[in-house]
Amino acid sequence: MKPEYVHLPPNETPPQLPIGPLRAVIVSETTVTDDWRNSIAQWLVEGGCLYAIAWGAECEKWHDAVDWAVLETFNYGHIPDEKFVMTTWHSDEPMSEALWFAGNCAFHPDVELQRTLILHVATQAKPDELIAIYAASQILSDD
Repeated sequence: MKPEYVHLPPNETPPQLPIGPLRAVIVSETTVTDDWRNSIAQWLVEGGCLYAIAWGAECEKWHDAVDWAVLETFNYGHIPDEKFVMTTWHSDEPMSEALWFAGNCAFHPDVELQRTLILHVATQAKPDELIAIYAASQILSDD
C-alpha cells in the first residue's frame, strides 16, 4: 500500500487528516521547538495514529512527545488497548531501515492499521523521493 505523504515545515499548522487507525513515520530533517513538536504529536494521536516511528533529527524527542500526547489524552489514566500508541525511534539507522520497519514490523496488537503516513518535518518538500525510498525499502534483499 502506497503511503500518504505530508510535508510539514517547522512551526506550520498541520493539515486536516481523515481520522482513522494509521501508522506514522516521522521523518525529521530539522530541529523544532518543544511546543510545536508536542502540538504535532497531539495532532497525530487525535488523528488516529496508533504506531509512531520516528527517524532523523531529535527522533527520541519525537518518540517521547507522542508518548506524552497519549498520556495527556487519557488524563494520565487507563489507556484502552485499542487506543494505545506504539512508538519506536531509529536514531542510528539509515532512513530506509526505519521505513522498512514501518512497512514490515509496525503492527498494532489490537487494531488493523489501514494507512501509513510519512510525516516529513523539513523546510523542503520531497514527496517523490520519500515515497520512492519507502517503496524500495519494502523489497527484501538477499544480503
